[in-house]
Amino acid sequence: MTPRIRRNFTQEFKQQMAQLHQNGKPRKEILKEYDLTPSSFDRWISQYAHSGSFKEEDNRSPEENEVIKLRKEVQRLNMENDILKQAALIMGQK
Repeated sequence: MTPRIRRNFTQEFKQQMAQLHQNGKPRKEILKEYDLTPSSFDRWISQYAHSGSFKEEDNRSPEENEVIKLRKEVQRLNMENDILKQAALIMGQK
């Protein structure tokens, strides 16, 4: 079995696939005809039904956005803390 080459699909193509599925074309036929992976196709259908957009940031819940924001803040504070620890070591060696 040869490995799959990673392909990039346009927003228009993803939208067409989602609309084909909504119009009643069987999932199995779409996957076979367009040589798509089931996981990608299912994600497109879910995203299209949820927000109509295929961008990850448009499909996040408010809680997910908050978690991302808090993780960035924790990372920034950890970096500041490391800098202050190093400064304390340097200043204490007089």
